[in-house]
Amino acid sequence: MYNFKEIRCSQRFLIRSFFIVFLFIGNIANASQSLDQQTVTEMIAKADRYRLNSEAASKVISLVNLYESGQLDKTRQYNVYTRPNRESLVVFKSAVEAGQKMLMIEDNYWLLMPKSRRPIRITPMQKLLGEASVGDISTLTWSEDYQGSWVKQQSLTLPSGESLQAHQLKLISKTKGASYQTIDLWVSVDRAFPIKADLYLRSGKIAKQAWFEEGVRNELPSVVAMTLLDKIQPNKKTVIEYLEISEQKLEDKFYNPAYLSRNSVSGL
Repeated sequence: MYNFKEIRCSQRFLIRSFFIVFLFIGNIANASQSLDQQTVTEMIAKADRYRLNSEAASKVISLVNLYESGQLDKTRQYNVYTRPNRESLVVFKSAVEAGQKMLMIEDNYWLLMPKSRRPIRITPMQKLLGEASVGDISTLTWSEDYQGSWVKQQSLTLPSGESLQAHQLKLISKTKGASYQTIDLWVSVDRAFPIKADLYLRSGKIAKQAWFEEGVRNELPSVVAMTLLDKIQPNKKTVIEYLEISEQKLEDKFYNPAYLSRNSVSGL
């Protein structure tokens, strides 16, 4: 006579055993696909180079198109001067903002208005205010401002409908003045070209989603535009076109808020 109770127990034991084996194999597979810290760091630095094409002091001419409910609302131009050690000067070039400047020295920020002789200290959060926040156009470097880790490899669907394999990376701010506390960044598996980024505030709330457009600059594959979808005000969208990036070094005086408050830099 068969002992059906024993048979059922044996069946349950086998099922549990197979499940544990498959789970163990799956964990081994996932571990083998994981990327080490050095590889992730190199990947983030490479993604940065697609945006700036240079690690030297640079001038970035940015054209910002502001859309509301699908209609072009405003266009603004900014000339952004960057140099190593997280120093940037943003010169507002559009007529309605003429004379305004933003200076960023590590975690310190100043807004300089044309009719004021006094630099206005602002906070990292204030830097993000406005339709086209300076934090989004100042070409901050992920490799300098964030610590990255690998999350997973996945198939990512582009706005065009095309799919490609991408690494998802988690970037956590390592400076007080970073524009966003955390960033989920997707880069292509084959070249580490930046594809998409979800940008989170310190509260943990997603603020914007960025999509990067590839083109050619100076005969090199480059990010030529970035589309920002506002997740707080979904009817708003910003498209930033990087019209020109060139190596250009400003004198030290231009990174001094006292000098900027007393002198016009309209020629920059």
